[in-house]
Amino acid sequence: MNTWRKNMKKIIIIFGLILIFSIIIIALLHIQMKKTACLTPPPNIPYLIVLGAKVNGEEMSLSLLNRANKALEYIEENPNTVIVVTGGQGKGENITEAEALKRFFLENGIDEEKILVEDLSTSTYENLKYSKDLYNIDQAVIVTNDFHLYRSINLAEKVGIKGHPLAAETPKVVKTSLYIREYAAILKMKIFGT
Repeated sequence: MNTWRKNMKKIIIIFGLILIFSIIIIALLHIQMKKTACLTPPPNIPYLIVLGAKVNGEEMSLSLLNRANKALEYIEENPNTVIVVTGGQGKGENITEAEALKRFFLENGIDEEKILVEDLSTSTYENLKYSKDLYNIDQAVIVTNDFHLYRSINLAEKVGIKGHPLAAETPKVVKTSLYIREYAAILKMKIFGT
């Protein structure tokens, strides 16, 4: 019985240390995510990449709409910047995420020749890599929701794009689940590189 208690104490201590370590890591990641989301891109960056997000049929999700609206604000203040819309077609999507974004910008008065399309990607890494490969982009404003910017800027750097973060608001209804998922995605990126 005494051995059993000693083993239980060890298990509790190990579990406690793992829990404390996990909380510290999440806190550090959260700080980095918040810091990145607070940054403002400089004016007149040659490209602006809008990262894709869910489309419901042909309608942009609120996350994607927030990204599009934030990108439009930058473009209206920096009319020489070229927009790169990204995102392939996933389950439940009748059009690509890039096509939904392109339609939004056309409806808001952006000339079609100022919109470049990357419509094959299925992940953030692919959004950035394919955009870089298609259009030889060295520097860009990266537009995505605030929770997603830290990882996006890191991935942009990995593919050779100097990224300037521009944060769109994350819808409150999905904020908690997206942040939790993003912590895991950042850890994956740190371990595996993408």
